[in-house]
Amino acid sequence: MKQKIYILGAVTTLIVFTGAVLKIQHWPGAAILLTIGLVTMVWIFLPLALVNSYKANKIRENLSLYIVTYITCFVVFMAMLFKIQHWPYAGVFLTIALPFPYIVFLPVFLTATSKNKNFNIYNVVFVLSLLALNSVFSVLLALNVSKSRVEDSYSLSRNYNQIEKAISQLPEVNSKSTVSLKIDEVIKIVDDYEDIILRSQAISREQWETKKGNLIRPEFPAVAAQVLEASGESPVGIKLETALKSLVTMMESTKGYEALAKSAPVIFHVKNLGEVDSDFAYRNFIETNLAWSLIYLDGLKANLSLIKASFK
Repeated sequence: MKQKIYILGAVTTLIVFTGAVLKIQHWPGAAILLTIGLVTMVWIFLPLALVNSYKANKIRENLSLYIVTYITCFVVFMAMLFKIQHWPYAGVFLTIALPFPYIVFLPVFLTATSKNKNFNIYNVVFVLSLLALNSVFSVLLALNVSKSRVEDSYSLSRNYNQIEKAISQLPEVNSKSTVSLKIDEVIKIVDDYEDIILRSQAISREQWETKKGNLIRPEFPAVAAQVLEASGESPVGIKLETALKSLVTMMESTKGYEALAKSAPVIFHVKNLGEVDSDFAYRNFIETNLAWSLIYLDGLKANLSLIKASFK
């Protein structure tokens, strides 16, 4: 039995490691391997290993330690899986998982081991080191992006805002074409999205446009998605996606816009014009950190304004 548990542990570890490598390289199959590996580890390997260890030691006083050990591993590994996969409420789970080992596991561990006179103090040091390593890894998961990448997003956003200002200073020409009116409709949706996101960061649009870098959690992914979902939009981004696809379809059938319509899906980050693109929200609001979600909206608005100005 023990040999089978070792083999299961080795296979599970290999699956998780392979999934992690694929995730780092953004290769296909990462999500499946990580989910299978971590779920197998938490639901199958750990229970078997802990039960086998408890039966081998035959120390009934340590039953609470084994139970708390499993609960701790369950909370920590599931929180990591949710964070890695960018699933809803991942930030909440990770916030719970970060202090959980210190608040729940460590007191039980120290109480149980203090009753055993033959217990090696180096085991305590080893456990504390693992807890510290877990904290560091959890923090890295929370950061999820380098400071330089966030700074790059601020620089691009400044450029987009400057483009918008330059376009707004051009002489106004009344245009009531269907495409122009549709562009105004899409820009209004983009403005609404930005207002909702910026309010969650306790800053105004003027503050965002004049002083970049004042976001509360710029490096956190899925923040924009969570805020938009909390505002009542479900699925996230569906209103913007639908409006953009409608605009592209309208451009395809409007004289003078046919050539631009071919490039529009790439410019707008939309795919599959005839159906809902399940990856639209994932690309722009869920997988992407907050700073880059805002730069997508800033860039989209600048591009829409340029298209409208070029056909006045």
